[in-house]
Amino acid sequence: MSLMSVFDISGSALSAQSIRLNVTSSNLANAETVSSNREQTYRARHPVFAAAMQGFSDKAASVGVKVKGVVESQAELRMRYQPEHPLSNEDGYIFLPNVNAIEEMANMISASRSYEYNVEAMNTSKQLLLATLRLGQ
Repeated sequence: MSLMSVFDISGSALSAQSIRLNVTSSNLANAETVSSNREQTYRARHPVFAAAMQGFSDKAASVGVKVKGVVESQAELRMRYQPEHPLSNEDGYIFLPNVNAIEEMANMISASRSYEYNVEAMNTSKQLLLATLRLGQ
């Protein structure tokens, strides 16, 4: 593993955590949106990460993180009886997303800290690399 691969690994982690923050903020922004049926109701989304591997089967090495995709939560939607609401269905129910604001805030804090730690790892690696280059002076 070369010294420069540290930047590739941390860079891929920064990109992944940025996507995680965007998805989480989208979930929080839509946490209280209302719909009159299940099909049109917003569903919480979550990114799926995987280790990016390089090399062959017995000598593969992790070279970062990649985002495999963003999946919708299969958790049950919330229903609320509110017959006076303009979007209530014929039975008087409105549908709310399956977003758990507490879990989303925990995800946001975790992603933010992970992002911060990867920036710190890049800065430390840069300082060590510069100190190594100064040894030859």
